[in-house]
Formats: sequence, C-alpha cells, structure tokens
Amino acid sequence: MKERYILAIDAGTTGITALVFDHAGRIRARGYSEFTQYYPRSGWVEHDAEEILMVALRVIEEALREGGLRAADLLGIGITNQRETAVLWDKSSGKPVGRAIVWQDRRTAPACEALREQGLEAWVQDRTGLLLDPYFSGTKIGWLLDHESGLRERARSGGIAFGTIDSWLVYRLSGRWTHVTDYSNASRTLLYNIHELRWDDDLLELLDIPKAMLPEVMPSSWIYAQTDPELFLGTRPIPIAGIAGDQQAALFGQACYRPGMAKNTYGTGSFVLQHTGTEAVPSQQRLLTTIAWGIGDEPVEYAQEGAIFVTGSAVQWLRDGLGMIESASETAELAASVTDNDGVYFVPALTGLGAPHWDPYARGLLIGITRGTTRAHVARAVLESIAYQTRDVLEAMQRDSGIRLAELRCDGGAALNPMLMQFQADILDSAVVVPEIVETTALGAAYLAGLATGFWQDRAELAEKWRVRNRYTPQLAEPRRERLFRRWHRAVALSRGWARDED
Repeated sequence: MKERYILAIDAGTTGITALVFDHAGRIRARGYSEFTQYYPRSGWVEHDAEEILMVALRVIEEALREGGLRAADLLGIGITNQRETAVLWDKSSGKPVGRAIVWQDRRTAPACEALREQGLEAWVQDRTGLLLDPYFSGTKIGWLLDHESGLRERARSGGIAFGTIDSWLVYRLSGRWTHVTDYSNASRTLLYNIHELRWDDDLLELLDIPKAMLPEVMPSSWIYAQTDPELFLGTRPIPIAGIAGDQQAALFGQACYRPGMAKNTYGTGSFVLQHTGTEAVPSQQRLLTTIAWGIGDEPVEYAQEGAIFVTGSAVQWLRDGLGMIESASETAELAASVTDNDGVYFVPALTGLGAPHWDPYARGLLIGITRGTTRAHVARAVLESIAYQTRDVLEAMQRDSGIRLAELRCDGGAALNPMLMQFQADILDSAVVVPEIVETTALGAAYLAGLATGFWQDRAELAEKWRVRNRYTPQLAEPRRERLFRRWHRAVALSRGWARDED
C-alpha cells in the first residue's frame, strides 16, 4: 500500500510553514516563506489576508516538491494559526475587507480601558477566561466595523464574515464553502462562553458585533470540509480535518495530555500553557483560562495560559530594526561570547506587556548601558528577557494551582538556542526539555487531523512518538539567580505606562 501523509499548515505571525508528516510523526518535507508586516502607526500591526493565502499555497507546493510528493499522497490537512488576528471578508467575493488586525496590535487599548472602568472585566473574565486587553479579537472586530461606513449593517445582513486566520484559510481552501473555527480559536475572541460552549449574546451586544458574521464552532479534530480542487493544486478533494490555535496545537504536539503538564513555545511571542483537564480553572493571577482542544465528541479540555507578546520578534528587531545582526541564529554565539549581561537589561514591551502584567501602555526599555556595553551584551539582554518573562508567568501559574513545575517542555525556533535554554533552566531552577521535533505547533495540527482521518488511532499512540532532543538542568547558584530576577523586575517597573500620555 502506498504511504500516505498528513499536511500541516502553520500560519504564524511572520510567515507560513508547510510540513508533511509521515506515520512515525517525522517531517518528510517542508516549505516556508515570510509575508509582509504592516505598521501604519505606532502600536498598530496589520496583515494582508489574501497574501497569507497565496503564501500558504506557495509553500505547500514547495514542500510537496521538496519531498517528491503529490497532493494525492495527503490523507488530511491540519491548520494551526496565529490566534487573535481578526479578518473580515465579503462573503460574495471571498475578498478581505481591508487588512487584518494582528494580535499584537494595540489600537483598541482605550476601548478596553473604557470597559474596565465600567467594572466589566471580572464579568467578561468569568464567561470567557480572558482579560480586557486589545490582544483579543473582539475589540478588533468592533474597531473594523466602526471604521468603514455601512460595514456593520452588511455584517448584520450576513454579507460580511469574521474569522481568525484558521477560519479564513478553511473558507478559501474549501472554495468559499465552509465558515468554521474550532473551540481553541473561538475561546480567544472575547466573544465565546467557554463554559457553555456558545457565542455569548451578552458579549456580542456589549461590543455591538452581529452574530451573523461569526463562524460555526467545531471540535479541534473533525472533518470540516474538503479542499477545492480548482484552488488546491488541481488534485482530488482532501479533508481539512484539524484546527487549533498555535499555542494549543503546540501543547497537543508536546503530548501534554495530563493535567499539570506544561510547555512554552518560543516564537514571535512566547506562550506558556499548562493543561488543567476538563475543568476550566479560573485565575487569580491575571492569567488566561482557555480551551485547549476538543477531540471529536469527547468533552473539551482546558488550559491556563500566560501570553508573552514579544520574544522572537525582539530578535527580529535586532536584525531588521537596528541592523545589529544579520540572522537570528547569530544571537546564541554573540550572547555566549560574554560571561554575563554586565548589568544590561532589556524589557521587550514593544507592543505592551502581556501576562502577568497586562500593560498595553508599557514600552521597550534598554537599561544599564555603559561605555563598556557591546552588541553582545545587548543580544544577551534580549535573550535573557525571554527567560525572565517565562518565569514571571510560571510563578503566577504556581500561585494559582499550587503545583510546582517539574519540567518545562520547550519548542519553537529559539528552543534550539542552547544559551537561552540553559539560562531558562537556570532562572527557573527547573529542568527544561526540548523535543526532537521543535515544530510542535505544526505537529499538533497534524496529530489532530490524523486522529480525525484515522491516520493515528489515539493519544496514547501519539504520546509514544514524543522524543527528547536535549535536557537542561539548573546550574546557577540561588543568590545569583534571585539577584538577576530582582533587577529584571526593577527594569519592568520603569517600562510601565510609558505610552499613556501619547496622543
């Protein structure tokens, strides 16, 4: 029998990756391309959804060509995506209505603050598990509807659709036939009741968002649609059978299937998730309660999450904004060329601070610079800031749950940076484990699609495929570790509220 494969489309914040997985869970082929980032104003970040679709199709072809495969060899497709980015499109033409507002975008901070001042945050958090922050889709949708004349009326009449990137890709890949999302993405919109598993009419009324524009919410492992042969490589229809937001997909790909297991994905931002089982655990530490996934007809499962907005994108800023490095991979060697940070700290609040601080008005800060500071110290400070932020989140999780972390499973591109992973273990005083396949976001999407199509039998089979690449154990003495962490918090305090007085 001819071998079959699962395709994962990983629609990230700065680029699209297509990975083809075989039955052993190994990567058979890959394609990747970045797409355009738009920054029309300070704190604004936008994408062209049509470009994202075109780039996705191109990298899929690239992956199949590299692997010597045909589209007919694919048994199913899984999609994972940057989650809170809001796309509006015209249902009749299938074309986007303007640019998508990216999850990093802070333009709706005043709207969120106004809702908080009305005393609504606890009420919203109780229903959605989320905080009132411009990070989430709901206020982005409201902004888009407010800023184009007649758009809200068209949405009420069913002519305009909203979706996160997963929903947009399924809609177009299915030939404009299927308008769906999954539980994990719906739970990031600020509009979905994560306990009752429905779009919340009260929240929709609060934000004045027409229900007619929202996608149907489905399990994360399910056959949603078939691809349109005219659009998708001219082959037979292929089932689109898995959807999960990128961080939930990574949790699934890391085989964190039991309550208490945790992972951190180092991407554009970093996202720490801890599995909490079939009960939604509320947070007292300003963390997020989110739906992890739903597998077929099984009960949905939940996670606690700490969202760190800027980690990998800070390294990109060193490359593209400052021209300090030519490639992200340089940072490991550059940072390791100095023995310590020499008192230099970087707070990467380039788009505000996420968990557990939640300050949309914080801005980036580089402090401790002296005449002896070199670009190596700056590179080290940028990498160390990733580890400090991760500890901030995990300590908040521990205060919520009372569970001390035994090990942190790490993935994403920066998980291959040994200097960062060792410092992460040092500052956490906990083991850090990197799997053989660090593209666990795509792997999780593939696993979800493979379960729905019968390619894999169950989660027990998937857990057996998880393999360790590297394990890092703490080597830093406690006094040094705690002094570094105290000084980090001094720097964070200085960055807070900096943009509040801007026009």
